[in-house]
Amino acid sequence: MTISDQDILFLGDCVRQAAQAEIMPRFRSLGAGDISEKTSAIDLVTQADVLAEAHITAALKERFPTALIVGEEAYDADRSVVPALAEAELAFVIDPVDGTFNFAAGLPVFGTILAVTVRGETVAGIIHDPVLGDTVTALKGAGAFLTRQDGQSTKLKVAEPASLSQMVGGLSWGHMDEPDRSRICANMAKALMTFAFNCSAYEYWMVAAGKMHFIGHAKLMPWDHLAGVLAHQEAGGHTAKFDGTPYRPGETTGGIISAPDRESWQLIRREIVGI
Repeated sequence: MTISDQDILFLGDCVRQAAQAEIMPRFRSLGAGDISEKTSAIDLVTQADVLAEAHITAALKERFPTALIVGEEAYDADRSVVPALAEAELAFVIDPVDGTFNFAAGLPVFGTILAVTVRGETVAGIIHDPVLGDTVTALKGAGAFLTRQDGQSTKLKVAEPASLSQMVGGLSWGHMDEPDRSRICANMAKALMTFAFNCSAYEYWMVAAGKMHFIGHAKLMPWDHLAGVLAHQEAGGHTAKFDGTPYRPGETTGGIISAPDRESWQLIRREIVGI
């Protein structure tokens, strides 16, 4: 199964249309009944998440009727879809509003993520910023590009390697247990500056564009990471799980680090993760 250039254009349009129709009209306009907790007060779902995912899913089913579709908000109804990514002939993975806590709080740091996998390999990824109208598109073997709302496009490149004391980065420890949580928080002081966007879309965007040196996560749900990992790799970076193995569709455990190169990755693993 192959994805054509026309398919990629369709997918970009699909994501942008969902943002225009379902996400932006609700940004800073949500009522109390439009927001619900999933697992905690910081794990939220809104009407924008649900309706944007339904919008994208319907468009995908019409064009690719036999494809596996994995949406974050539909996952609880059928959890078998995530491990099925390892073998699916063609699959699409959707995070309709990544950074829902930010979205619900009225903070314009969120995005829509769409990844395409073929037989257990991520072949394309789209990260769209509904507020700015900008889009990161990554294609396996063809690079990662940022296309502005006005159509201007630039190829992305990761930051140059640096000493840890000169690195800018972030490692999301919110889903970690003790003692990992406290150890990593303390170790982050070794970096020059740290960020916590609570939004994988922005984190991968920043690290693929060379604005941050590294990012890391303990929780590996595919809608958060597949598109971003591909973008980072296509921009020249090195991403691997905490144990050094590649991150693959269908995997949900093991932690992950993205850094400019293998040596930087090893440095972050040793000095920040502490393993």
